[in-house]
Amino acid sequence: MKPSEVRGMSPDEMKAKETELAKELFSLRMRHTTNQLENPLKLRAVKRDIARMKTIIAEKGRAK
Repeated sequence: MKPSEVRGMSPDEMKAKETELAKELFSLRMRHTTNQLENPLKLRAVKRDIARMKTIIAEKGRAK
């Protein structure tokens, strides 16, 4: 997910997407633990997407 896509979302959409990504990360971690995860690099991508969301949410919070 690109930062420009995230910046175009409303605050409620960003919170919902962050929650969705957190659930996905949990699922990926469980699959990784049981050796069922095909692409372990997906973990890194999801973590970075969550960090990106949190950063942009914080930026918008400071701008207010």
